[in-house]
Amino acid sequence: MRSIILQTASRYLLPILLLFSFFLLLRGHYHPGGGFVGGLVASIAFVLHSFAFGTDETMVLIQRKPLSLIPMGLSIAALSMVLPMFFGAPLMTGMWFAYDIPVIGAVGTSLFFDIGVYLVVIGVVLTILFTISKSTH
Repeated sequence: MRSIILQTASRYLLPILLLFSFFLLLRGHYHPGGGFVGGLVASIAFVLHSFAFGTDETMVLIQRKPLSLIPMGLSIAALSMVLPMFFGAPLMTGMWFAYDIPVIGAVGTSLFFDIGVYLVVIGVVLTILFTISKSTH
């Protein structure tokens, strides 16, 4: 049974929750938040959409299998860890660009690590939940 109230709420909440998850992602290397929490909030947004419209419509909205986000996120996180070694610094050393970016602030390897974690969390949570959803039908 589909609820028109949940569908209407989901249409408004999805972009708001995704924007909030992006805010948490960017805030993470200065204050509490980061890739894990931001990824959970983004996953919740897509799960809410899935409750309202069904898993198949949410998969169309995402435009790719959530499982494909996991290796992308792991690659970005791994690259951010080894990148300092190419500049003569130890593994996992935080490196920062010389200039701050407006609104975002200082950008460095920790932000890219958080982006990788963000993608991995979204991929894992949605893969698990969508697999469970598909198997119960």
